[in-house]
Amino acid sequence: MKAIVVTDQAAGTAGMTLMERPEPQAAINDVVVQVHASGFVPTELAWPSTWTDRLDRDRTPSIPGHELAGVVTALGYGTTGFSVGQRVFGLTDWTRDGTLAEYAAIEARNLAPLPGDVDFTVGASLPISGLTAWQGLFEHGRLQAGQSVLVHGAAGAVGSMVTQLAREAGAYVIGTGRSADRQTALDFGAQEFVDLENDALEHVGGVDLVFDVIGGDIGRRSAGLIRAGGTLVSIVGPPEVRPADGLAVDFVVESDRAQLGEIVQRVRDGRLRTNIGNVATLDDAVAAFNPTERIKGKTVIRVRP
Repeated sequence: MKAIVVTDQAAGTAGMTLMERPEPQAAINDVVVQVHASGFVPTELAWPSTWTDRLDRDRTPSIPGHELAGVVTALGYGTTGFSVGQRVFGLTDWTRDGTLAEYAAIEARNLAPLPGDVDFTVGASLPISGLTAWQGLFEHGRLQAGQSVLVHGAAGAVGSMVTQLAREAGAYVIGTGRSADRQTALDFGAQEFVDLENDALEHVGGVDLVFDVIGGDIGRRSAGLIRAGGTLVSIVGPPEVRPADGLAVDFVVESDRAQLGEIVQRVRDGRLRTNIGNVATLDDAVAAFNPTERIKGKTVIRVRP
């Protein structure tokens, strides 16, 4: 099968190569999926799990990408809950070969059914962004109606999901980003926007929850905005500064079938819009991940026409 492969951590996305790899076999409780569309997060190439397995053994050449939408082609021994020919989407294990390939083997528990009225490209854009937003807001941030949320990077793939889910939950949402992102953030539901290039972040005042996808100086300054009892939620590592009277949480997103179902249902009924910036073929994936200009939104690779 054709797949994108990485062997050199220092090379980053420029070191990606399209080549032939053996098709994966289904282990116990696995499903083999014919990949129709794949998502990719550029920071994957900095994750240790891209390069070594759980025992810290080199696992290159490895296939990156952990989001997929496709069709089940084979079931491993003991696998239940799915059938050959079924449309599925989900989030694969970090330490296994990923989804930038024509086929991927994935544990059945990491998949959810993909309704027939949801396009494969949309399905592949949901797992990481949608689950990250859901878990950060509701599991770790314990968001309640009437609270205020500061969403950094509100026009991005994750931030736009956070903004929409927080609004739906009854929160007041303040988005941040570059000046060029203002209208996009407002279109996704932010009620205010802070231009991080020109506005003073501190003018926001106190908020109940900060969802940080940026870190660094912005993350440090955000801790001072948390009201008593509030939470700073980070997906870029442990916060360097903790709120004086609140919680600081950093987490790694996990696959969850029930949450995937909640997210895709919201897409079906129009409550949630995906933020896809570019769709490319597998043949053009390397170029798509090394763009010459800034791409807004998520890049999705359409593996099959």
